[in-house]
Amino acid sequence: MNTIKHIFLQYTAFLWGLLKPLGAWGVFVIAALDGAALGLPMDPIVATYVYQNRSRFLLYVLMASTGSALGSIVIYGIGYLGGEELLRKRISAERFDKFHQAFEKHPFWSLMFPAMLPPPTPFKLFALAAAVSEMQFSHFLLAIFAGRFVRFLVLSILTLVFGPQFVRIFGSVFREHWPWVLAAVSVGLAIWLVVIRLKKRKM
Repeated sequence: MNTIKHIFLQYTAFLWGLLKPLGAWGVFVIAALDGAALGLPMDPIVATYVYQNRSRFLLYVLMASTGSALGSIVIYGIGYLGGEELLRKRISAERFDKFHQAFEKHPFWSLMFPAMLPPPTPFKLFALAAAVSEMQFSHFLLAIFAGRFVRFLVLSILTLVFGPQFVRIFGSVFREHWPWVLAAVSVGLAIWLVVIRLKKRKM
């Protein structure tokens, strides 16, 4: 376990060394590469940027969110141009139907909420499912941007309060208990949607 932790920290430090000279564009580039399916350690990188230059934390959040959304265009293209077969190979038929129903009823929220969650949430599967469901392109980008913005904003605030070590601690907790976290988010989303519907009916 300590070896894995050491390798992860070394990898993050190596990336930081490459990206630091690029300034805010560095976090944009790494977020775009991550969004395009490379799976890079975004949370530690954003936290490092924020901790190193606290006054620009909002800029880093915006750049990371924008980069992530634009990088996901690659996944959208794959899904839109014939990704259904690829998606079916990766998930069960039952789960495929659940994805399809979710994006038929609430496409924006079905993509935004997974975008808010850190790994090991299979976000790219959600992005691929959204494209396969032919989600409107502008809504696709906006949902990812909004979800990532919330994620990186919360991450940045917590980093400013507790320091960059918070990312490692939270990541470990989330990986060990992610089914419960996802369940809690799902319940929260369901309650929120019910409240919105009730308000619309009253209007």
